[in-house]
Amino acid sequence: MKNSIKMNRRTFLQGAGAMGAAALMGAPAFLHAAPLKITFGHGAAAGNPRSIAAEKFAELVKAKSGGAIEITVAGAATLGDDAAMLTSLRTGTLGISANSQGAASAIVPELAALGLPFLFTNSADGVKVLEGKIGELLKPKFEKVGLIPLGWWDNGIRHMTNSKHSIKTPEDLKGLKFRTPPDPATIDIFHALGAATAQITFAELYVALQQKVVDGQENPLTNIASSKLYEVNPFISLTAHKWECNPVLISKMTWNRLDAKGREIVMEAIAEATRLQITLSNEANQKLDKEFRANKALTVNEVDLSAFRKQTASVFDKWEKGKPFGDFVRDLRKTVLG
Repeated sequence: MKNSIKMNRRTFLQGAGAMGAAALMGAPAFLHAAPLKITFGHGAAAGNPRSIAAEKFAELVKAKSGGAIEITVAGAATLGDDAAMLTSLRTGTLGISANSQGAASAIVPELAALGLPFLFTNSADGVKVLEGKIGELLKPKFEKVGLIPLGWWDNGIRHMTNSKHSIKTPEDLKGLKFRTPPDPATIDIFHALGAATAQITFAELYVALQQKVVDGQENPLTNIASSKLYEVNPFISLTAHKWECNPVLISKMTWNRLDAKGREIVMEAIAEATRLQITLSNEANQKLDKEFRANKALTVNEVDLSAFRKQTASVFDKWEKGKPFGDFVRDLRKTVLG
């Protein structure tokens, strides 16, 4: 019995000493506990700026927490498509997701308004708007459905590709069928331009294009490259018809498992990862523009932007007058366009 008491007391003193040393060194107070493990899911292919930034986020969280928080990244839709991951977030079976604007707008409809036609001419403007008043308006809407926005990543200015011919004016879309995400703004844009649409998950898009289920699709150059969509859609038309974000969302259940220090670490890490993701996205788009133009197997063309803007102007009025969140659309339009 004496030996047992001595051993327990010695173990306690050693543990207390280690905790004290950690505190003196400025380490998080929860280091003595088992690591908190969180899974981070996304749908991007390896090499995509979203994938690289997710890995960087995991690395930063581990370093900043001294290993007390471990992030496991599951990319390339290994946990299901974006809609499935949103469900997993809301039920608490997934911790974090760098999701898509289209899928997330199914539960927070206002988010889709960010993709109204030609609202943003570059990604930096879109991210800046979300980091201000508009982002603050969206946060409580996400919280109501059990999610908390950690940050807003850049999913790029979007362009059209197809397997038939170059698109230079809206008339060139007639008779074509385009895959779009399940995003009402994108669908309205294509219908205003006279094209038919089909909603197909991104993971199934390459095969759908290859098998001619649809003629074309729309995505930023980074997604077109990382998923090799240009192999089955050699006509790339730089329509720049809309911008989309990738909302980085954490399950409220996971958020509530973090103490104040843990939350601070996560927010610091996501801020660094966000800067990296946006920088990589911009650099990649500039590089890919040159590479695609130099590729003799592809046809890259500019479009008559004024004709596209004129053809899709009705979409704004439809959203302001016909949506239950018309006030949000007006606030957004005023914030961006003045």
